Amino acid sequence: MRVFLLVALFIGLPILEIYVIIQIGEQIGAIPTLVLLLVESALGAVLVKHEGRRAWQALREAIGTGRMPGRELADGALVLIGGTLLLTPGFVSDVFGFFFVLPFTRPLARRLMAKVVARRFRALSGSSYSWPG
Repeated sequence: MRVFLLVALFIGLPILEIYVIIQIGEQIGAIPTLVLLLVESALGAVLVKHEGRRAWQALREAIGTGRMPGRELADGALVLIGGTLLLTPGFVSDVFGFFFVLPFTRPLARRLMAKVVARRFRALSGSSYSWPG
């Protein structure tokens, strides 16, 4: 299962990205497609810088007040993942990158991430895996 997921990510996603870029290029032209990709990357970089700064400030504030920074750590991770996706050229990765970075969609992404992590922990706790030490 993991091998299939890795193959899909490392081979399938770039093929999908190229296909979508070609399809958009056929509709609006090559130069507008390249300009759109560059504008998305620039907008993504500005957004990641802004949201990363907000996430870092929220994390420092939570630690300073003695609160457990669970939400802030999740937001920081999502901004990091989203920023990586936004810097990857392509429209499909940009959709997911913006979903992780935008402040009004990030709570949904955070809930999805929490469900995935909880499912993973349940799977690990039900197996014969033991912590080292």
